[in-house]
Amino acid sequence: MGTVITVAQQKGGAGKTTLAVNLAVEFLRRGMKVAVLDTDPQGSLGRWFLTRRERLGEAGMELSTASAWGVGYECEKLRKLVDVVIVDTPPKVDADLRPALREADLVLVPVAESMVDLWATDGVLDLVGREGRKALIVLNRIKAGSRLGVEVASAAGLVGTVAAARLGSRVAFARSLGEGTSVVEERGPGAAEVAALADEVLAALG
Repeated sequence: MGTVITVAQQKGGAGKTTLAVNLAVEFLRRGMKVAVLDTDPQGSLGRWFLTRRERLGEAGMELSTASAWGVGYECEKLRKLVDVVIVDTPPKVDADLRPALREADLVLVPVAESMVDLWATDGVLDLVGREGRKALIVLNRIKAGSRLGVEVASAAGLVGTVAAARLGSRVAFARSLGEGTSVVEERGPGAAEVAALADEVLAALG
């Protein structure tokens, strides 16, 4: 049975879809079977998938979509087909998020270089705790040497477990997402950052 990674954050623009697609492609690169599940009505993950399929001819992974009530069914089905299922969720914290958290073997909470993003983790981490799940905060769009980045990282450590690997503030993340690709498929520091994060995620999953 495959494992489920849910990406959740109640603040929009924190980089949930960016995190989901780059980890998905990194796991593919490592020879794993991958599925992505888009539960966000905005549909960014699904659009990335379709763009990828048009561009490459074959996306290399499975795609499913579901509203909140269908998450459990889709995860159950996908677990039987792949090694890892990555679930992208809407930017909100309410009862609709709970099914995606309940299915998760690990919840990733992206936090951009902003105290506002960090404050927004409170509701997510509270729900994760209520569901008895494990969470990992991922610092995203971090500028090298930024004082604010250091402050956010320090404060994040007080509210939850923070991944040592961080995703930098790089144009390549946004550009590749729009092209249906990922930084993993390019040579550059972004690919190394995603690989380091994938190592931590797999270690957290055991």
